[in-house]
Amino acid sequence: MLSKAIDQGKLPCPPPQLSKKKKWVVYAKEPFSSPQKVLDYLGRYTHRVALSNDRILSAQNGQVTFTYRDRKDKDRLKTNTLDAQEFIRRFLLHVLPDGFMRVRHFGFLANRTKKQNLSRCRELLGLPPALPEIPKRSAQDLLLEITGIDISRCPNCKKGTMVIVAELPKLRPWDSS
Repeated sequence: MLSKAIDQGKLPCPPPQLSKKKKWVVYAKEPFSSPQKVLDYLGRYTHRVALSNDRILSAQNGQVTFTYRDRKDKDRLKTNTLDAQEFIRRFLLHVLPDGFMRVRHFGFLANRTKKQNLSRCRELLGLPPALPEIPKRSAQDLLLEITGIDISRCPNCKKGTMVIVAELPKLRPWDSS
């Protein structure tokens, strides 16, 4: 049908790498059970790496041991040990091919139109089109409001005001002096 539509001029001619002579294999998976399941699935893969370093427990003698969350067993944290070659094979299944980008936000959350779209969404929900401006406050003011501790006061006498006279440069981990 695709070839016929191209021949009849109903579709623009595809780029050379997608010529109609190329055999197409269509793979269609059964649909997810609900939109919530789709979001849960996509959320695990679109915004983070497939496996963070802290989940790898050991890599020795050609074996890699790592933790994973078993979603079918009440989200219990479990460990698995695989041959290094199999571990790398599975890991590389999550590496995007050249030219592809990880999904960050799309639709009404896409960066290019987020401001206008969120205003429109708020309008459709019967909310004011823009969120009220939140005044910017310093960390010192926030800490005072939340904990009642004024970090500008002397921790001993609570009367004197701390004055910064100098700031020491941050030491880099590779500096031993």
